[in-house]
This record gives sequence, C-alpha cells and structure tokens, in this order.
Amino acid sequence: TIALREDAASIQQKLRTMPTDPARVRRSDPGDPERCPVWPWHKVYSNPETRTWVEQGCRSAAIGCLDCKQPVIEGVLTELAPVRERAQALEADRRTLDDIIERGAERARELAHETLDDVRSSMGLLYR
Repeated sequence: TIALREDAASIQQKLRTMPTDPARVRRSDPGDPERCPVWPWHKVYSNPETRTWVEQGCRSAAIGCLDCKQPVIEGVLTELAPVRERAQALEADRRTLDDIIERGAERARELAHETLDDVRSSMGLLYR
C-alpha cells in the first residue's frame, strides 16, 4: 500500500522490492510482462514508448527487473508530488486546514439533516 502523502524514499523502497515475474529467476532469463505484477503499473504510469521498451527488454532479458521498475517509480512520484506539496502547505497553515474541516463538517450536517427529513417524511414520522 502506498499512502498519498508517503515520502518519496518509502515509495521507492516499496516499488523496488515489489515482486516481479516469478518465472524470471535470473537477470539473464527472459520474462513475460503479462505475468509480472509490475506490468499493470506500467499501463497506468508509463507512456507507450516506455511500455514498448519494457516489454521488449523484459522478453529478451535486455533489461533487469529494477530497470523495469524505475519508470514506474518516477511515474508514481510525479503523480503524487502535487498531493504531497498541497498536504504540506495545508499542514503548515493550520488555520486554513481548520476552516476546510469546519466547512466540510457544516456541509455534512446539512446533507444529513436533509436526508433525515426525507426518511422521516417517507416513514410518516413528521413530528416537528
């Protein structure tokens, strides 16, 4: 599991130690991307050129599993960078964070009140 606000070093460690194609025991063994748990990540985080490079390199044993994982690591870090930056900014500005929480709580109370009114009306419990 990778948390949205997780630090880059932790994300890198998790992805580097992620399992790969079980049939590819040695670096010189050709692999099958379709059997590798990293491949679906490439479908999300890698561009078509990188996916082609990975697919050809894996099948021919021209690249190792760590080589394969590096574009995924970079893609995940790039994707999560704005989330981490925004979270850090909010953590540094406690007043804004408290305001966001308060507005969210007020909105939730309003929606809950409307929902309960609908439920009471449907059940014939109009005692107000």
